[in-house]
Amino acid sequence: MIARTGACVAVALLAGCGGAGGPTPSSDLAGGIDAVFADLDRPGSPGAAVSVIRDGEIIHSRGYGYAQIEHGVPVTPRTVFHVASVSKQFTAMAVTMLAAEGALSLDDPVQAHLEFVPGFEHPVTVRQMIHHTSGIRDQWQLLGISGWRLDDVITTEQILRLMSRQRELNFVPGSEYLYSNMGYTLLARTAVAVGGTSFPEFTSARIFRPLGMDRTHFHDDHEHIVPDRAYSYRPVPTGDDESGEGSGAAPQPEYTKAVLSYANAGATSLFTTADDLARWLDNFRHETVGGPQVMEMMTTRGVLNSGDTIPYAHGLSIGDHRGLRTIGHGGADAGFRTQAIWYPEANVGVVVLTNVANGNPGGRARQVAEIVLADAFPEGAPEEEEDDPSADADSEAPPPPDRATLAGYAGSYYSPELDALYHLEVGEDGLVARHIRHGDIALEPRAADEFATDRWFMREIRFERAPDGAVTEMRVGGGRVRNLLFVKLTRPLPR
Repeated sequence: MIARTGACVAVALLAGCGGAGGPTPSSDLAGGIDAVFADLDRPGSPGAAVSVIRDGEIIHSRGYGYAQIEHGVPVTPRTVFHVASVSKQFTAMAVTMLAAEGALSLDDPVQAHLEFVPGFEHPVTVRQMIHHTSGIRDQWQLLGISGWRLDDVITTEQILRLMSRQRELNFVPGSEYLYSNMGYTLLARTAVAVGGTSFPEFTSARIFRPLGMDRTHFHDDHEHIVPDRAYSYRPVPTGDDESGEGSGAAPQPEYTKAVLSYANAGATSLFTTADDLARWLDNFRHETVGGPQVMEMMTTRGVLNSGDTIPYAHGLSIGDHRGLRTIGHGGADAGFRTQAIWYPEANVGVVVLTNVANGNPGGRARQVAEIVLADAFPEGAPEEEEDDPSADADSEAPPPPDRATLAGYAGSYYSPELDALYHLEVGEDGLVARHIRHGDIALEPRAADEFATDRWFMREIRFERAPDGAVTEMRVGGGRVRNLLFVKLTRPLPR
């Protein structure tokens, strides 16, 4: 039986908004949590699902807004969300379980299990991929540079072919922490190679079914029909009211579909519900799946070659909220924004899943935790504050290169690692990079032989010269890809 109040949907097996099988939360707790999601609790809005577990009991479980705006389908506690990078802890769990069983070592080189991974100058280990210290370039940014859109159908096989062509790393493995989705796709394939079954089958048999997560699976087939799934949305940007006549009420936001067609798993693509994720969080308390050894490994933070400890463990960020330790992870793909946080000192877990790009699940999850744990935070613990970075000092922009200098950059540039081609030309407003899918990309000068763009996948471009001064190479990067080589062809190809 489902009871509906406006766009809010709650399991009605209990009074209030408690989840099935859990104690009824107080009206103050339920009302306080409802207020956190009030902006989504209305007709025509994307929504959110929240689940709170304490000492093994789900004490609050509720949906707000709509899972499918087009069809008027509301979010309920049983709505299935794509949870993006929240997936990574399950990929890490699969590999960690295999390591604890002696089927592999976390210090194995990745090539010991995946022969298609190139032999880099410096070896990369399974542990370094878990901790994002491998130096392996990020798959999404590589795909972007090569011409893909993230709403394309992107399969595991396509990502692995991309990996097989890589010849350089971002940095010496173990020397830095830099998030890499590619590393987690490779971890999933390592589990497949060692475990002897598909990744969805392995994780379902070893993790999800034992924990009663019966609405959870890794989604590696974009054509797979999933009942009760949520779709994702983005708010449509709105301009100021130009009429000069205010209505007296804030306008209702409008939304557009944020298409997601991934057919790959490991770094992402876990499909699950808020209640199922709450059951997983409670495993940090009772350790039924994995046992104490594996769960201790899961929360062990990575260590760099320098001896410095990073805040990232096994697909989990280890942090602090007003003096209480936290274990969790967030996720963002298309319009999905998700967060799962475990408070080990209080045996409390909070899950917030949203299907709108401005859903702010991290902030909402902390607000929910402050309601549930109002008396649990250490006395005198400071309120969380947003980072307030100081403004960068003003710097004088370099003089723009003259057209003769810009002409020296013009030509066709090819990446052997991506099999991708860009044509650089001098336009009326300066240097332009042209790509068959991305169109024209303006290059803004930043320093000698250095340019920037407004595209997320290639923020930085640096040109390199031969001893005679001729431009011979273009290095592309910024973000999670560094110094990707494009060779300047001796004769520009026709566009």
